[in-house]
Amino acid sequence: MAETTAEGIPSPEGDVHIIDTDYNVGQDNLEGSVGPFGFDIHNPVFLISGLTIVAFVLLTLIFQDSASAAFSWLFNFATKQFDWYFLGAANIFVIFSLVLIVSPYGSVRLGGTEAQPEYSYFSWFAMLFAAGMGIGLMFFGVLEPVYHMAVSSPLGLESPIAEDGSIIQDQVAAARNAGLAATVFHWALHPWAIYAVVALALALFSYNKQLPLSLRSAFYPLFGDRVWGWLGHCIDIIAVFATLFGLATSLGLGAQQANAGLQHVFGIPLNTTSQIFIIMGVTAVALVSVLRGLDGGVKILSEVNMAIAALLLFFVFLVGPTLSILGDFFGGLTTYIRDVVPLSNPVGRDDDSFREGWTSFYWAWWISWSPFVGMFIARVSRGRTVREFITCVILIPSIVSVFWMAVFGGTAIEQVITNPETSQVKNYVIDNYNAPLSLFGMLGEMPLGMITSTVAIVLVLVFFVTSSDSGSLVIDTITAGGKTDAPKPQRVFWCVAEGLVAIVLLIGGGLEALQAMVNATGLFFTLVLLVMCGAIWKGLANERRVQVKGTQPTE
Repeated sequence: MAETTAEGIPSPEGDVHIIDTDYNVGQDNLEGSVGPFGFDIHNPVFLISGLTIVAFVLLTLIFQDSASAAFSWLFNFATKQFDWYFLGAANIFVIFSLVLIVSPYGSVRLGGTEAQPEYSYFSWFAMLFAAGMGIGLMFFGVLEPVYHMAVSSPLGLESPIAEDGSIIQDQVAAARNAGLAATVFHWALHPWAIYAVVALALALFSYNKQLPLSLRSAFYPLFGDRVWGWLGHCIDIIAVFATLFGLATSLGLGAQQANAGLQHVFGIPLNTTSQIFIIMGVTAVALVSVLRGLDGGVKILSEVNMAIAALLLFFVFLVGPTLSILGDFFGGLTTYIRDVVPLSNPVGRDDDSFREGWTSFYWAWWISWSPFVGMFIARVSRGRTVREFITCVILIPSIVSVFWMAVFGGTAIEQVITNPETSQVKNYVIDNYNAPLSLFGMLGEMPLGMITSTVAIVLVLVFFVTSSDSGSLVIDTITAGGKTDAPKPQRVFWCVAEGLVAIVLLIGGGLEALQAMVNATGLFFTLVLLVMCGAIWKGLANERRVQVKGTQPTE
């Protein structure tokens, strides 16, 4: 087990190229206590970020009507005017990640030539998956495949559902494969490549270069000691905003879906008030997990989540149309491989609804999530080689996501195609759009519908908790100047702030407000990630490459 520095960062094991800088982790921090509560915050990152978030909450509540209109304008502006920007950047991240896998730099080990993984593959994958996409898969797993098959028309797809609601059988096979492929496009290679870029940068410059575990550290090869000044402050502040609003969007989606499930099963009213109470309750549970730390809170909840998710996944797979699901898995994956280039094309397309309303938002959302997920992945990935790291971070979650969409989306499509007159999914997705209820509509048409719907509600809530507490740990690290062992009251502050931002965005404009702030922060942070790719390449150039003989986790 590696020794840990005073700042909570493990010391390198074996050969590394430590960056020689006069900067000490936490040297700009303000330390002290207020009564029994200590603080250790980076000046000015914590102060600017915290005060701006407080002001945002207050102004949104005071000017609620004006805020709603502003959020609507912002969402349309970002998705319609900058769709080419988001699509082009995401393509660069995929290409960059794939090049690293096959390059000699793939044999660089994170943490030094002798470093060993701290977590087993199961624990590692569980934490990757729970932090990366949990709530999103629950919310969109049924909705998106059905919607793309019948409504959004990606790449000029012909809908198999006629205006009178009847099914055009000749168009069913192509439409369901195209709908699943479009969904896979949003949940597989591109988002995980975005996460991998940020996670690799953080792990490399913290564990190998011994710089603070903060976004600014990744830019040292390009800007030198200027990253400790206002250039670095701006990078970290943008990262805080991106993370906070990305998390708020996920928490808002999770609250809407949990509320929909509670109405479906227990008759609880479906409204903003109920969603506010759900966010408050989950935030309270997340606080307990935050106080328990990474191993005592996030790790345990992630493993519980994986077990519940696997149980629900295989129930639907075995009880649902199993053979049809297998066909959807291979058909959707094959169509995705065939269409990934035209789907990724940022210019010269006429599927505006799909490209702007879905892909542009998704890429901005994943980019906004990348500081949070990237730092979290970096903290649990020490000891992996670059090749192992990128391969596992990109391919394993992508395959699981494809299977998840084939199981839930394929089952829902089969229900729509087989019984269009009575399908609850058709009602919630195509006829009377009600996205949060789509999952429960699908489960309601299967055996043990009330039980599985209850399990789904629990799963959404636990994913909710893991996202909140993981995000709190990450934002706290950024605003503590890269320290990973800052006083716990700071984590509590950010956990509460996440809940408050999600609540005021729901009040100030609902889902559109959540999406608008994700797109706005994503615009700025995309540029940060593009520059980061160059810094990673330069940072890997002077690291010693090792011959991998296999590693075992130390736990």
